[in-house]
Amino acid sequence: MPRRLIESFNYAIEGFIYVLKTQRNMRIHFLIGVLIILLGIIVELSRVELVCLGGIITFVLFAEMVNTAVEHLTDLVKSEQHPAARIVKDISAGAVLLSAVAAAIFGYMLFSGHFAFSLTRGVTRLKESPMYTAIISFIVVLALVIIGKALSHKGTPLRGGMPSGHSAVAFSIWTLICFSTPSHFIIILSFLLSFLIALSRLNEGIHTLIEVTAGGLLGFSVTLVVLQFFK
Repeated sequence: MPRRLIESFNYAIEGFIYVLKTQRNMRIHFLIGVLIILLGIIVELSRVELVCLGGIITFVLFAEMVNTAVEHLTDLVKSEQHPAARIVKDISAGAVLLSAVAAAIFGYMLFSGHFAFSLTRGVTRLKESPMYTAIISFIVVLALVIIGKALSHKGTPLRGGMPSGHSAVAFSIWTLICFSTPSHFIIILSFLLSFLIALSRLNEGIHTLIEVTAGGLLGFSVTLVVLQFFK
């Protein structure tokens, strides 16, 4: 049962990656969404506003994925040019346009009360918040892991491939711990735990030594850069 659950997640993530790789609009929406979330943190949107913003962005990405699925299904059913097939595709594309326009309007309403903000104060607040720093580190690390696996065309999002996502996340957490506690015991203990996680992926034959090492270096280096930027 757990393996079937993992496989279901793999299929779902692979579907997301497929749309991200093949659809230019999806890549644009995804990049804008990440930038908007970071902007929302900088301008100090409230927790409720950030949740609403995340919901709006998710809805746009969802609409783009459904549009891609409808296009593929239409091409499968109607291989030749057909007026009805074109109407279905136009309606699906119109739904994406509607969601994007609505997101722009709602996004403006959320940000309109925060335009008069101090960028320096916002960045300072972001730098002084361990939670936001950790979130940004995880986002960047996971994004690079997904991109790496998509480019290598090996393994699945949650199993195998270059680099090892488990190793990347484990050593990202270890790097965060190194900069958040003066206790050498905790630092050494967290390193051993991270090492054991990476070693388990190697012993189970899920990753090679190069993939595990690359994941660990990725998690460490990216988190270190983020911590230095928000120092």
